[in-house]
Amino acid sequence: MELTYQQKRSLLEEGYVKVTGVIPKIMVDRALRHINHSIGEGINVSDIPIFRARSYCPELQGEAPVSDLYNKTAVKDLVESLIGSGLAKPVRSGQIALRFPSLQDPPNDPRPHLDGMHTKTNGVPEGKINNFTLLVGVLLSPVRGTNEGNFTVWPGTHHRYEQYFREHGPDSLLNGMPPIPLSAPIQTTGEPGDVFLVHYQLAHGVAPNVSPFPRYAVFFRVSHIDHEKDWRAPMTDIWLHWPGIRELEPK
Repeated sequence: MELTYQQKRSLLEEGYVKVTGVIPKIMVDRALRHINHSIGEGINVSDIPIFRARSYCPELQGEAPVSDLYNKTAVKDLVESLIGSGLAKPVRSGQIALRFPSLQDPPNDPRPHLDGMHTKTNGVPEGKINNFTLLVGVLLSPVRGTNEGNFTVWPGTHHRYEQYFREHGPDSLLNGMPPIPLSAPIQTTGEPGDVFLVHYQLAHGVAPNVSPFPRYAVFFRVSHIDHEKDWRAPMTDIWLHWPGIRELEPK
């Protein structure tokens, strides 16, 4: 499975693309069954802030019902069509991202962030940026309206951050989110089995969930095999490790 020209254009210009119906229902159901079984065994209230920042059901992150969503489906082929065949580091686990209903009224607006920045709960060491190449989001439950725990993006901000880091250096991210003008946020929607492919450097977040139901998703973070040689380089050259997108850029 490979992205169409228009889907690649969306990634180039907007920084993300949704690909529908990638994950078979049987695999979505298997993941949900294991996640719900884990939740049914009980959650310590004190663990919830860490689970929100890192992953719910941490014992399942590297197990087949979760990791197979990437490794045993067309997701892996889609990723390789972007960053090159055999050029992605192995993906062995995913973040189980659940968003439970909130009673807040009115709900807060989504807040943008870039992954890999230190917080008190996410496990990233202070003074370090754990960036990567590509974020893959897999929906396990329907998200059809707004404020349903939607994966939210600020289109085009990957280009604005690229310019900012060229001017101020990638290490400036250690000081917090760059003060750049943001585009209007889009709360994405989709069905179980839909997949989002997102450039690392796109501002994104999560909308509040005021629906009656939890939102279920799994996120995989993918790095090009050359990423660790110079983690700063792709922050000022955002398509450095994306041959499938570089081919669309004007020569």
